[in-house]
Amino acid sequence: MTFTTKTITTLQRYFETQVAKIKSSENYLAIINMPPLKRWTTVAALILLSQMVIFGSLYLIFGEIVVIGFFASILAGLATGLGALPALFFKDISKDLFNSMLGAAAGVMLAATVFSLLVPGMAYGNQIWPGKGIYIVSLGMLIGAVFLHYADHQLPHIRFDSIAGTKPTSLNKVWLFIIAITIHNFPEGMSVGVSFGSGEMKNGVVLAVAIALQNIPEGLAVALPLVGLGYNKWRAVGVATLIGLVEPVGGLLGITMVTVFQPILPIAMGFAAGAMLFVISEEIIPETHSNGRSRYATFALMIGFIIMMALDNMLG
Repeated sequence: MTFTTKTITTLQRYFETQVAKIKSSENYLAIINMPPLKRWTTVAALILLSQMVIFGSLYLIFGEIVVIGFFASILAGLATGLGALPALFFKDISKDLFNSMLGAAAGVMLAATVFSLLVPGMAYGNQIWPGKGIYIVSLGMLIGAVFLHYADHQLPHIRFDSIAGTKPTSLNKVWLFIIAITIHNFPEGMSVGVSFGSGEMKNGVVLAVAIALQNIPEGLAVALPLVGLGYNKWRAVGVATLIGLVEPVGGLLGITMVTVFQPILPIAMGFAAGAMLFVISEEIIPETHSNGRSRYATFALMIGFIIMMALDNMLG
């Protein structure tokens, strides 16, 4: 058994054990035995209370911008669940459509990387170290790319090409793919947080929208193979939604880090940009060209880039 297989098996067992513990707890059983209306009201109240505590604490400690950035990263992460919803009705999707979705995702990510991370990152760098902003941001980009390279090296995984148009054959392979996406979601969420941490609300909003749009085909790519392997459709959508919720963790880290330590803002923006460019070049664009029918994806990429460029311009 390889290290990767052992890791996946261990994670699956841990997850199953924790779910079993929750289901056997007195509080869980008490909620389950409630009448439906009362049960869902109780769950909604508990979620609302927990969010009030979390957001209230963040506001008191860090201020308004951190709360807004964290909330934006949550919405961006939840877009994976939105993208997974077609899995409730379909077990497959055409390669042309899926490649077009990936192409558009690459376009919006490219535009957001340039206009919401690299350009302002160099400007902030020049404010702190006059004339050296481009070098600081470039260093951050290389660190971000090396980080994802190391993560990919430690955890080999399958790519998007096994998702659309073919039947998945191994649950372990699908979980490898899910773990890989989860790893990539962390720096994406961090990029949203870093943008809001810069104090420029516009850059944060543009980047959050870009990440959300990119997460839609990602969520579909997670849910479809699980449904194809016999997973309950709603559970597959739930898994896709959960992997997106790694992004608020990265977002919170990014925004608090650059809020407290302003001098690291340019290198943090470079790090996020480098990580996103790595994903675009290593994962998304090669997949859209893998079957020799890349024209749809090419135009979708350009349209996605134009849309984000226009949004950035509209927000001033």
